[in-house]
Amino acid sequence: MLSLFSGDDTAHGTRRPAVARAMASSYRSRIVADSTDRVAWLRARSRGITATDVAKLSTQRSVHAAAQQKLHGSGFSGNVFTDHGKAREPEIASWVLSNYGIEPSTALFRSARDARHLATPDGVVLRGTDTLELAEIKTTNKSWRNIPRHYLRQVWWQQYVVGAERTLFVWEQHDNFVPVAEPECRWVDRDDNEIAILVGLADQLLTLLLAGRS
Repeated sequence: MLSLFSGDDTAHGTRRPAVARAMASSYRSRIVADSTDRVAWLRARSRGITATDVAKLSTQRSVHAAAQQKLHGSGFSGNVFTDHGKAREPEIASWVLSNYGIEPSTALFRSARDARHLATPDGVVLRGTDTLELAEIKTTNKSWRNIPRHYLRQVWWQQYVVGAERTLFVWEQHDNFVPVAEPECRWVDRDDNEIAILVGLADQLLTLLLAGRS
């Protein structure tokens, strides 16, 4: 079986995994749910590890904390900031489509490696026959000079799950929930070293969840 992290091609300045090339052409076959059907989407997400989960994973302590949250619930159901993000996302997605040709997406994908590895990127486009690009959209009341690390983990996980080469990370700054300017964006290339670390942490989390539910 080919390793997900092996290959000899180069794309966007990084080594391109052989399996990622094969995953790109069949990515639609790995859709397991759609967020437009929220009940089915939430049910599918609850059975695996999502990009939102992985964004929190950086240490052994964070893995154990994430396990407790998934087993017992975090009590967080949203706030005015998440509500603003949901309201603005379609508008920002239209901007992304117009400027970068990345189609909005509401699909939940599973990884070819493990069906419990899941992600719902905000945008997906297939360039040519075997190159996938994603979009991830955020709103913030801060001025970012660099992409926050936990969002990079989210992006790398999505790239791994879907089989993408790079992601357009897009953010819109607001002042008291009023956008202050046009969205800003930056390309994030696939990093298989970071992805390998995240896969290891996610598998540890799955082991803890299995033990906690038994």
